[in-house]
Amino acid sequence: MRISMIVLLMAVLTGSLFAQSTVVDIVVGSPDHNTLEKAVIAAELADDLSGEGPFTLFAPTDAAFKALPEGTVSALLEDPTGPLADILLYHVVAGSAYSTDLSNGQTIKTLNGDPISVKIVDGKAYVNDAQVTVADIKADNGVVHVIDAVITPAPKMTDASAMNPSQAGSGCGN
Repeated sequence: MRISMIVLLMAVLTGSLFAQSTVVDIVVGSPDHNTLEKAVIAAELADDLSGEGPFTLFAPTDAAFKALPEGTVSALLEDPTGPLADILLYHVVAGSAYSTDLSNGQTIKTLNGDPISVKIVDGKAYVNDAQVTVADIKADNGVVHVIDAVITPAPKMTDASAMNPSQAGSGCGN
């Protein structure tokens, strides 16, 4: 009996009896992030974001997704591993960035490769134009900040769109 009590005490102290909570678990457990949950699963990012990390997730609420133009979410879900995954990865930063780590004018590279900008206005943090409404929800593999808007990366310029318009139609026979 004494040995089992010692084992139990050691398990409690090391946390091995408690399930770990990942950034994905926080989203799944939130009543305000059903659309984000569906999108992360559809984009096949749940396993990656449940990994070791650490990750910082700026998590838009269901209301943030509803504020997008009608049909946007359903259109993105039609190709979930394409533009949707790119947008979702724009909401994730490598490392744990707590609110105390954020500073006005800061630029942070996201997992999709594009930067986000941080503003502090009247004591409130913004990522691009999305306000952080709940900060520092700690996970075992990072931190989650709830934001009130979906942020999107700048469109990637293709070679054709980067051309000077006067060159776009020119070819060998012109």
